[in-house]
Amino acid sequence: MFRSRLSLPMYCGLSLLMILILLALLAPMLAPYSPSERFTPFALPSAAHRLGCDDIGHDILSQLIFASRVSLLVGLTAAVASAGLGTAIGVLSGYCQGYTALFFNSIIHIVLLIPALPLMLTLAAYVGPSLGNIIAIIGLLGWCSTARVVQARVLQLKSMPYVEALRSLGIPEHQIIVKHIIPNVYEVIAAKFILAVAYAMLTESALSFLGLGDPMTISWGTILYYAFHRGGFVNDLWHWYLPPGLCIAAATLAFTLLAFYLEQKAQQAKILTEDSAHAA
Repeated sequence: MFRSRLSLPMYCGLSLLMILILLALLAPMLAPYSPSERFTPFALPSAAHRLGCDDIGHDILSQLIFASRVSLLVGLTAAVASAGLGTAIGVLSGYCQGYTALFFNSIIHIVLLIPALPLMLTLAAYVGPSLGNIIAIIGLLGWCSTARVVQARVLQLKSMPYVEALRSLGIPEHQIIVKHIIPNVYEVIAAKFILAVAYAMLTESALSFLGLGDPMTISWGTILYYAFHRGGFVNDLWHWYLPPGLCIAAATLAFTLLAFYLEQKAQQAKILTEDSAHAA
């Protein structure tokens, strides 16, 4: 019964994610027009333009399909950076001792004290609008939650009997970390990575909506930005501003459902580890 409850969000998340990936990969085949091709400005939805056109005459549906590539690229790339950095710091802060652990713990606490969103806005405005800058900002400031969860899991594994036995046998510390610690933290890392993708896509959309995105690329957040500043909201052109918002919500829901499933699996693994420790 418990597994069936977990499987439902996993299948829903996978289905939404597959649709998103296919939309991005097959964008040239699925889009009816080129995203830069121009038609009648402010054209209403019709058979020729399913979602109408924006103020310049771009087909909104074509832009929406091609924008999935940018949004997904930012989400995955920034998530790899943040999850990788968070995993490294979390493992080192949890496994090491003395000044090394104190150093990494201090970094985590300092980053936790800094409000993330205002700092992202400040950095994005300072370094300039660029897709690479947005990815770097999200990756460098979004790793802290991953580090805390990984650190807690590593602290639990470090006290396990098999790790103490490996130390007593003289196994080098780096081999213990790579071969015996990180593989047992995989489910935690996977769950945080999936959540990091959703967080990165939301953050990129927010920054682009505020005008801090890359003006040379089109993303779902950029479409919302243009719809807000060029009369889409004022004139109630729902076919302009509603679809990108729904796409952002669907993508976030897909990754969140998958992360929920992986977090439950990680919780089960943690319980099994605790039971085996008590049995030993």
